[in-house]
Amino acid sequence: MTASRSPEIGIATQGAVGVVTLSRPAKRNAICTEMIREICALFADPPAAWRAAVLAAQGDHFSAGLDLAEHRARTPADVMAVSRLWHRATQAVRAGRLPVVAALQGSVIGAGLELAAVAHVRIADPSARFSLPEARRGIFVGGGASVRVGRLVGASRLAEMMLTGREVEAEEALRIGLVHRLSAPGGSLAEALALAAEIATNAPLSNQMIIGALEEIADMPQSAGLYTEALAAAFVQTDGEAKARMEAFLGRKGSGDGEG
Repeated sequence: MTASRSPEIGIATQGAVGVVTLSRPAKRNAICTEMIREICALFADPPAAWRAAVLAAQGDHFSAGLDLAEHRARTPADVMAVSRLWHRATQAVRAGRLPVVAALQGSVIGAGLELAAVAHVRIADPSARFSLPEARRGIFVGGGASVRVGRLVGASRLAEMMLTGREVEAEEALRIGLVHRLSAPGGSLAEALALAAEIATNAPLSNQMIIGALEEIADMPQSAGLYTEALAAAFVQTDGEAKARMEAFLGRKGSGDGEG
């Protein structure tokens, strides 16, 4: 593993996988503006060697949310600017060229959940607890929860989570779609790294189309979605790497044996 590190965001490379780590464990990885600005820049232009990424956190908690100390004396324009920075950053993660796997443990609260929600795959330790307590602090979500968490769990359940601020435990999070998998205790990072390494072996263009096209297709009328799927298939399946992989597969199994 090669690594570089800023004070609050750890950046490392493990094979073809980038590892991005929230590194404020003494503050339960509360996310300050500089951290989200760095995440935005990194995922907008990730290292060329990365073919997938893991989003993780030091310590017992993924993130306890926003660093509220920064928000005591902001004007409406200031708050709007920070919210739009979050939107750019989370979009860079969600719609960049890299599949992102999140390793979650402990508190995944407020802005921490907004950041986790943009990962393409989320793996939770049994200790993970999820909540959106903004109403209790007299504020409103600003990092994309109204869109992205709502898409994961539905608008009605999102409203219930925001109105009550209650904690959703890991098993319920799996059941309602907040996370995809539960790891063994203490194992979310190891499982995320293994999964990201596996994903990184896919054809890069296939991965990029999966993470780039599916959400767009979901917003389209059915006929437009099917047409877009055909365009994506034509683009990906005529790529040089796709041709080489299909020839290797057919040479190994013989023609007519299907995709498996």
